Amino acid sequence: MTGAARGARRRQYVTEGLRGAAVVAAYYVSAKIGLQQELVRGQVTPLWPPTGIALVVLLLWGLRMWPAVALGAFLVNVALGPSILPVLAITVGNTLAPVFACLLLRRVGFRLALDRLQDALALVFLGALVGMVVSATVGTGVLAAADALGADDFWPTWSVWWTGDAMGVLVFAPLLLVAREARWPRGVSALRWAEAVALLVGTTAVSVLATHSRLNLLFLVVPFLVWAAFRFQLVGAAPCVLIASVITIHAGARGAGPFAGHDLLAQMVILQAFNGTVSLTALLLSAIITERNHTLGEIERVCERLTEALSRLAPEEHLDRWSSSRPGERERGKGQQRR
Repeated sequence: MTGAARGARRRQYVTEGLRGAAVVAAYYVSAKIGLQQELVRGQVTPLWPPTGIALVVLLLWGLRMWPAVALGAFLVNVALGPSILPVLAITVGNTLAPVFACLLLRRVGFRLALDRLQDALALVFLGALVGMVVSATVGTGVLAAADALGADDFWPTWSVWWTGDAMGVLVFAPLLLVAREARWPRGVSALRWAEAVALLVGTTAVSVLATHSRLNLLFLVVPFLVWAAFRFQLVGAAPCVLIASVITIHAGARGAGPFAGHDLLAQMVILQAFNGTVSLTALLLSAIITERNHTLGEIERVCERLTEALSRLAPEEHLDRWSSSRPGERERGKGQQRR
């Protein structure tokens, strides 16, 4: 192996190591943030951001990043218990879930741009709802086997675990995917900036109002998500979903507003029905509008090429008609001279 090849290999190892360290740190920090809203045993939360981060990492950098995901999951769970063997089993479940989701998405030809309706549907149903069954089932089963859960708490805990991991995918995966392609916009009018600020402020204000009222006003958030999807697509819809979900989850964990007076299972039904609705609405509408815009752009480009082709053909056709008419004109001229 030449010196240049050894240097390239060394740089590759350094890059992979830095990526792995970044994944572990992001997993650990986001898990600590998610645990601030824990509902069961200090470790089951209705929003688990590490699943979204892990899935995006595997989609971007490949399945070879699974050891970093596993290490991050282990560091988070080892401090939560109950003992080392259940912690290892939970770590395996937390690692297998995003790996399984990544394989499912690759199987159906998922595109990271999320610019097609089929990609949005795949992320929702395969990446979130199906893929996260693995971590919820393994984790809840391990806690039950370790006598950390009672028999009556199994399904409520499973529902919180499953929906929390699924919401981590639905809320954070689109946000991270759109952030990797985001660039500071240039030439944007002040009116457009004002609209974006009004959208974010309005989403925040309505979310706070809806979650602090005993009336069921959560539906008021949906028009803002529709506004974001139509006007800004995923770039605007993803932050609005994050804002609405975080505020609502905080209210659900405190039992405030529309969540007051309900048991854990009922709170989860209300909370995750809302979170699923806003995420699904924003994601699908954004994908539909983006796909429509791409189709219109392609139609415009085809029309422009067709117009250019016709403009090049028109002079040639005119010249051919003029040349073919010349012999006839000459014959008529000769006839007139003979007369």
